[in-house]
Amino acid sequence: MSAGERLDADYIVVGAGSAGAALAARLSEDPTVQVLLLEAGPVDRAIELHVPAAFSKLFRGPHDWSYDTVPQPHLNGRTVYWPRGKTLGGSSSLNAMMWIRGFAADYDEWADAAGSDWSWDALQPYFHRVEATESTTDPSQGTDGAQAVTVQRDPRPHTAAFLDAARELGHPVTAANAPRGQGFSQTMVTQSRGARASTADAYLRPARRRPNLTVITDALVRRVTFDADKRATGVYVEIDGIPRHATARREVVLSGGAINTPQLLMLSGIGAADHLREVGVDVLVDASEVGENLQDHLVAGLAPAAEGGTLFGAESPRQLMDYLTRKRGMLTSNVAEAYGFVRTSAAEDAGVPEGLPDIEIIFAPAPYVGEGLVPLPAEGITVGAILLRPHSRGSIRLASADPTQHPLIDPRYLSDPRDVAAMTAGLGECERLIATDALSAVTTGGWVQPEGGERMSAEERIEASLRQYSHTLYHPVGTARMGADAASVVDPELRVRGVHGLRVADASVIPTIIRGHTNAPAIVIGEVAADLLRR
Repeated sequence: MSAGERLDADYIVVGAGSAGAALAARLSEDPTVQVLLLEAGPVDRAIELHVPAAFSKLFRGPHDWSYDTVPQPHLNGRTVYWPRGKTLGGSSSLNAMMWIRGFAADYDEWADAAGSDWSWDALQPYFHRVEATESTTDPSQGTDGAQAVTVQRDPRPHTAAFLDAARELGHPVTAANAPRGQGFSQTMVTQSRGARASTADAYLRPARRRPNLTVITDALVRRVTFDADKRATGVYVEIDGIPRHATARREVVLSGGAINTPQLLMLSGIGAADHLREVGVDVLVDASEVGENLQDHLVAGLAPAAEGGTLFGAESPRQLMDYLTRKRGMLTSNVAEAYGFVRTSAAEDAGVPEGLPDIEIIFAPAPYVGEGLVPLPAEGITVGAILLRPHSRGSIRLASADPTQHPLIDPRYLSDPRDVAAMTAGLGECERLIATDALSAVTTGGWVQPEGGERMSAEERIEASLRQYSHTLYHPVGTARMGADAASVVDPELRVRGVHGLRVADASVIPTIIRGHTNAPAIVIGEVAADLLRR
């Protein structure tokens, strides 16, 4: 996977992440077309990219875009760290490997915005094409697709205790990834034989010997180029510090994700005209919704101290040897080993349809603190609440016309009071889970986070967790939303409105965030885009 001499192709795909890797690999299955895949980050050689429990060691490193939000008024004025994958596989090489597809209703809501081709029924064949699921439990799950989806090899005993706690409170414990009726489950993971299976592993490596696929890493795309008729002709890309023009005979597809794609659209002159002029970018298309509609899953965790056997000991020589010799033990953990969906007392007031959850409870047999940027401080567990359908909406904006300067990220967390009510109710459920006999049997009564939590009331712990410790669950979407309406950034076939020969295929096109995690739908979007282009 190295740069070739030529920088022209039928299709140029910008970004080798969850969607882009799938898209480029599928397009290259046709030997009559040339595909050029440009990735800003390096090749995925670092061992931390492949050892599951090591993912947080990648944060702030060379494989991470290492973003931060602007200060968030409703989170005590804090900035929030946003890691995003900057390597082959993108964020699928950096994430916690949780395969949670969401609910059928989520995709049917996409169909309401962008047509029936985006409904759950229409996308089921794509999930079959994507998934190679171990031990399927539902007919909608694929078994011979590209992406390995497996059961965990060595979950901690604390994870079983968490699922017992859910049962104790009357929550259903169900198989993962059914289209409807999901309860609490042990996490299915994107792993193969105990190692991470990113989209670089699932899609690019099987395709790498095809002579019609060129993958260039360390290639920063600066902007899309257009002819006089507003047809995309290629991109300006910096390779080894040298700006070059890569040309596309058919189409350019942006797959940079919910931050980089709107940034690149705006750098290319497609965005709100006033904002573009303000930062010195010539306006090609006045598209006010580029960078708008930003949605993300906010998570707030409570971390009680726990008995030994948590992932606090994952880096011991014994665990390292177990992983290296057998691909077993704590280092195979994805950290977030279980989760569950709940409908809280705040759901009705927030307009959540009957039968659907408003909160996901996430469990880790480790105290996940400091946004993952600090070593585990002690033996502990984390029980957290995730806001599944935020009403708050944020934005991505250019800080300048310099493509190397990070954009301004403002998710506006908790700016809608309905989100505060839902998270408060969700954290209340976390408190009840921690207080069950099942979890009390593996905890000690002390607290890792919030510090001094044993001297606080439950209400005080909830407030501290929400305002002082909450952070992203790494699922930004929506900043180049698809829709049938003229204001949408892309149409239902992912074509950028106002120009020709340019599409977007990544999580930025998602109009409303799913009640699940975003790696699975991002890969599906890449698969759908390949079919749209092949048509």
